Parts: sequence; structure tokens; C-alpha cells
Amino acid sequence: MSLSPHLSAVFGPGAPDLSWQEDFYQDLHMHPELSHTEERTAAKILERLSLMDAEIVDGIGGFGIVAIFRNGPGPTVLFRADFDGLPVAEETHVSYAATDGNMHACGHDMHTTALLGACALLDEGREHWTGTFLALFQPAEESSMGAKFMLADELTALVPAPDLCLGQHIMPGPAGQVCSKPGPIMAGCDSLRIRIFGKSAHASMPHNSIDPTYIAAMIVIRLQAIVGREVAPQEFFVISVGEIHSGDKNNIIPETAELVLNTRFYDPALAERVYASLERMVKAECAASGSPAEPTFEYFAHGEVTDNDPAADVAIREVFDATFGAESVDAEPSTASEDFCYLPQAWNVPYYFWFIGSTPAEQLDDPPVNHQPTFLPDYKPTVAASTKAAAAAVLTYLSR
Repeated sequence: MSLSPHLSAVFGPGAPDLSWQEDFYQDLHMHPELSHTEERTAAKILERLSLMDAEIVDGIGGFGIVAIFRNGPGPTVLFRADFDGLPVAEETHVSYAATDGNMHACGHDMHTTALLGACALLDEGREHWTGTFLALFQPAEESSMGAKFMLADELTALVPAPDLCLGQHIMPGPAGQVCSKPGPIMAGCDSLRIRIFGKSAHASMPHNSIDPTYIAAMIVIRLQAIVGREVAPQEFFVISVGEIHSGDKNNIIPETAELVLNTRFYDPALAERVYASLERMVKAECAASGSPAEPTFEYFAHGEVTDNDPAADVAIREVFDATFGAESVDAEPSTASEDFCYLPQAWNVPYYFWFIGSTPAEQLDDPPVNHQPTFLPDYKPTVAASTKAAAAAVLTYLSR
């Protein structure tokens, strides 16, 4: 398949000059802002959007922004990029590295740069498409609250309803590859805080205690038995213990202990079954040790499974294959999670999400991964692929 004339024209010799993207990207990378504090980043996005013919709605759910590009009758397509950083001290040693203890360690600076580039391509190539393009810039993805806050701030009433939502994420892999698939592409997740009750005593008199630290240790061991013996081998489920808190003095057996867990899954129904087993097991361990009160369970930081629409996969993958050739490949589903799909769920519309490879060739044998202090995309192939993929996916539906 070859590119349609309209797609070829948007990406061809007459396409807009996007050389500004590198300075923009480096500026964002040097000045990462944590979730819910992204004031400077939002101002930089608005400054670039002010050069385009778009209706701007900003301050949504904090620092959220939507640029509305209206161009006659036709479908409405939304593309989302996130723009918050992480509390990670950067160790990349590039000239534009952040130095304040925070970092764009997940590539949100690249996501934002690419979407702004796609906005420029569509803004200046209006003769090649018709409809409405929504460029949504989302804060606070890392807290899992950014999309929810924008929706709570009446996002759906502030912008036209999309017919389809799109998004992408840079990941480890050959820089410039575009990786897509139908069905689940990113995992769902939950965090779970478990509080265990015991009876305090002097450490020299353990027989006078009910030791919650011991109970917590037994629970940690038994958690993996749920995955190993109650989840079918061909299914996917991960339980990780991220935090254990118990006591604050070496010679006192404490009264309580706390575990904080994180889970990942592709099947929400399986997750519900695992949680039922987990609560049963924790209660049984507490009862076996004579705990004076039942444990408590607090679920938080839920993330939905990102589950791509099959029809969108057929349409967009055909365009990706024509646009990128051998660099358009099948994606392996990621066990990481996203809050992207809360947006299409709010409008009850289909969605499609894909990955862009970002690893420099010399690091492919042992690539740094997202959230590591050494994670840094190979700029030129990554920005080119992510900008073109964003525009190509939108034009799959809006091209004349």
C-alpha cells in the first residue's frame, strides 16, 4: 500500500518546518514539573499553540489544555499527550539534563513535543483534511489523577465530543519503530494498603504479644501462592509488595503492621477473583495468629486496562504500514499502566494507543527503561516517528 495523496502532501517537501521542536523538547526536559504543579510547562505549550489557528481551552482540572482545530464538516478526533515529570534525579549527563532532582524519566516531554508537531502539520495542511481535531495536553498522568481531574472539571462539556481518541507512549526499543496491536496493550493496575492488627509487647517477652510483623511476613510469602496456584499459567497477573511498615523501636514488638501492594493485569474479571482470594488469605493468616481485629483493605490508584479497538487497529495499522514500512511492527503488550482510557470512556467512544521505540542503537543490548535516571530517547528518530505517527493516525479519519 502507498500513502494517499493527502497524507503524502502533509509529510512531503512542502510540510512545515518543525526544527523548533528540538529547542522546545530540550527546554521541557531541563524543567520537569511534578504532577499537579506543571504551571511552567503548560505556559510553554500555550505559547506554542498561540502561533496556530486553534481555539484554546485551558486550566482544565489544574493545568489541562485542549486546542480545538475546526476545519469544516467531518469526524472529530482527539489526540492526547501527557506532560508531567517524576521525582527522579537525572543521570543522563546531556547538556540539557535536569538538575533539580526531578526528571522527564517517562518521556512525557517527547509526547508533548510530538503532539505540538502534529498540530503544526495539521494546522498548515488544512487543505488536506476536514473535520475537527482536538489536541489534549494532560497534566498529572503519573499520579493517575490527571484525566480524572480534567473530566471532573467538565471537560466533556467544554470541547466537542470526539468520535475516536488516540494516544502514544515512547518505550524501550529501536528508536523510530512504531509498535501497535489490537486488544490489551497496557495493563490495568491497583494499589492496595493492608493494615494488620496485633498486640504490642517487649521484645524479650514475645509470648505476651501477637506479632503483626510475623503475620505480615507470612502474608508476603503467601501472596505469590495466589498467583502460582490460583491464576492459570496462560493468564497474566502480578502482585508486588512495594512497602512494609512495622514498628519504630528495636526492642518493642509493634501493635500494627502495614503492607502496600501493587498489582498488574490484563483481565479485570481475573483481578476481582484474585482480590477475593487475597482478602480471604490475609484474613485467615490474621485469624491463625489470633489477631485481635480483622485486617483492613484500602484500594487506591486504580488504572484501567488499555484495550485497543479492533476496527481502529485495522484502519490505523494500514496507514502505519504505508507510512513507516518495516518500522511499523507488532507491539508486545506492556505491563505498565496508563490513565489515557478514562478519556474515551467518558464519551463512550473507541480508542487506539501505540508505542514508539526510543532507544539509541548503542544501548539496545541493555536499554534503560522508563522511570530510570538514565532513560533518554534518541531524539531525532523518536521525535520524527512520534510526530508523524500522531498526524498519520489523525489523518486516517480526517483526510479528504
